[in-house]
Amino acid sequence: MRQEIPEEKVGAHRFPRIALAAAALLAPGLAHASLLSGEALDTAANVVSWVVIIVVPLVVIGLFFYVHVLPELIAERNHHPQKHAIKTLCILSLFFGGLLWPLAWLWAYTRPVMFRAAYGTEKHEDYYLQMGEKARLGQLVRDDIIRLRHELDAMAQQGRLPHALLEVRKAIDDAAERQASLPEGAKAATKEPVIEGRG
Repeated sequence: MRQEIPEEKVGAHRFPRIALAAAALLAPGLAHASLLSGEALDTAANVVSWVVIIVVPLVVIGLFFYVHVLPELIAERNHHPQKHAIKTLCILSLFFGGLLWPLAWLWAYTRPVMFRAAYGTEKHEDYYLQMGEKARLGQLVRDDIIRLRHELDAMAQQGRLPHALLEVRKAIDDAAERQASLPEGAKAATKEPVIEGRG
């Protein structure tokens, strides 16, 4: 059953709609394409064109290179043992239009499980050299010394340590002896955590 709407109510609603439609049709005549006019418009157009021609391509090229270097930076930060290979893959990716970049990205974030099985560590040799330098300077806490000793022992079980890592092992042993000879009050002071990169 349909309800009848009185004719005067329909007419009352129709007028505002017609007026709104007419205003919308007349509005484009009042619109302006730019806030500027004349010489100011030409100058603004020249500036925008130079920015688009020179600045935007430079920014895009810089971003492209930065994105392609990210896997290398991530591998460096994480002390990835294959960081040199990841760096090479990043460089090759530049020549292949970025096709190899996702592989470098994934490789930089993976844990090198097979590397650990073969060599006894998940870190690059540079990490141990940095930690050896910190041990020589007395900047390592007891827990770091124990962990590094354990990791170097695991590496030694897989095969002979390189000469540089033997020097690190000696520096860590010297640091452990120095900490053992400290009085109790000085040992408590050396328990401050050393802040370093993820590793």
